[in-house]
Amino acid sequence: MYNILVGGAAGQGIDTTVANLEVLLKKAGYYVFTIRDFMSRVRGGHNFCMIRFGNEMITSHSNQVDGMIALDDDTVELHKKNLKEDGFILCDTKLSTTDAKAIKLNMNGMAKELGNFRVSGSIAIGAILKLFGIGMDHVEETMKTLVKEAYLDMNLKAVKLGFDSVETRYSISNGNFKDWMVISGSKSLALGAIAAGVNFYSAYPMSPSTAIMEYLASKSVEADFVVEQAEDEIAAINMAIGASYAGARAMTGTSGGGFCLKVEALGLSGIAEIPLVAVDVQRPGPATGLPTRTEQSDLKFVISAAQGEFPRMVIALKNHKDAFYQTIRAFDIAEKYQIPVILLSDQYLGDSTATVEPFDLSNIKVSEPSKGEYQEGEYLRYQLTESGISPRLIPGKSRNFVSADSDEHDERGFITESADVRNQMMDKRMKKLDLLRKELLEPEFLGEVNCEILLIGWGSTYGPIAEAVHTLNKAEPGKYGALSFGDVYPLPTKVLKEKASKAKQIINIEQNATGQLKDLIREQTGILCTSSILKYDGRQISGEEIVERVRKGGQK
Repeated sequence: MYNILVGGAAGQGIDTTVANLEVLLKKAGYYVFTIRDFMSRVRGGHNFCMIRFGNEMITSHSNQVDGMIALDDDTVELHKKNLKEDGFILCDTKLSTTDAKAIKLNMNGMAKELGNFRVSGSIAIGAILKLFGIGMDHVEETMKTLVKEAYLDMNLKAVKLGFDSVETRYSISNGNFKDWMVISGSKSLALGAIAAGVNFYSAYPMSPSTAIMEYLASKSVEADFVVEQAEDEIAAINMAIGASYAGARAMTGTSGGGFCLKVEALGLSGIAEIPLVAVDVQRPGPATGLPTRTEQSDLKFVISAAQGEFPRMVIALKNHKDAFYQTIRAFDIAEKYQIPVILLSDQYLGDSTATVEPFDLSNIKVSEPSKGEYQEGEYLRYQLTESGISPRLIPGKSRNFVSADSDEHDERGFITESADVRNQMMDKRMKKLDLLRKELLEPEFLGEVNCEILLIGWGSTYGPIAEAVHTLNKAEPGKYGALSFGDVYPLPTKVLKEKASKAKQIINIEQNATGQLKDLIREQTGILCTSSILKYDGRQISGEEIVERVRKGGQK
């Protein structure tokens, strides 16, 4: 497999070039995995993307670069240390670099002759295709889907100019991924919400969660649901709770700083037993932190967010495919148990794109939302039941009076300060956890069944850990295994206890400074990790980094 870096300043067309190139590579049959690293600014600075592609599935990015498209001198200086010995630097003749690996083309001059300087990106794409021995057969058909008709001929000529300007250096056989799709984690999550029958989405724009709202808004008319850009985070979650109370399938999304503002209303969802799906696309904190970077530092926060105690579920999304199916499941669980379900994503997963097999809806069963049938006699919204789940009617759809309150209440939904009723209601709500634990998905096990060294991670570290375990076992067969958690609260413990009891070492891998999953595991099971590999500089750990640090024994 190969890895191409495209770098330059914000505003130089990096995203367009990368988006077009990854689709062209996928259409040629290759599996594509792309990460995006960008600064929190509209113009200037240094941004880059890395497109890793090959004829087999890829689960992680790589920091080792086969070639780069450098749009400015900073890209060369910052990344040439990661360029492989036989790598290349494709750049315009205006760049000052004298590096022997540079392939200088007058891309800006050629683009000017074609009548639009913006097509220089298409010239670079043509050169990349030729350098890697990829033909032009599929280019016209694919470009028709990517470029407006008025600019199609110009861009096709640009690709051909770039293609004819270089000689082939590499050769890679085609894969079988032509009919798969390239999709970002955030778009996959949004599609999962649509498949689950979302009726209402409310949010305030906050990186890196905004992509969810943008995509849902683009499909809202076609799929017949409402997207509301709220005036702030507090309004956004309260709108979603109100919509859910009225019978809609509702979701709200944000990042960590926005989730901070939502926590009181999260408690309202808990005590009023109103279904809610809330998304936290994590970024480094505290406060503004690093707005466009990645981290896994909100786990403990969302598990305990809002004062008091109430049942909730927290699901960490592991990859692009998982984001789709787990979002559907989140809506189902929220509706079934009348609780808030929190989806944890992060910038790495949300903004990266990967090749994914078309989603299969044939086995997806989405529970029907409450239809609000009339009940004879007095309706008890918070009726005490063996399961803890009370019958839910929808105001306006039922002739019954439907009460809800943020104060403690009795079975009717009327405010109370009775000590006995308080105990009854708390016990009723918390009973839901007993049923919920029966639905938990155990962490996915990777590697050798009887491993000596067990790696543990959650969420988006899944891909890097999977690659690391494969690499480590090739060098030392039978020694390494891993558990990757998706359901993190309540914590599934069966497989964890089984694997931990046999391992000589347990190495925790997380994108935070304290090892939050490690602490949760110790709290829930008493199992201690022997060491941790932690990364919290805002950049995602790669499979290669994990291999290197595992061989060094992790860090205490």
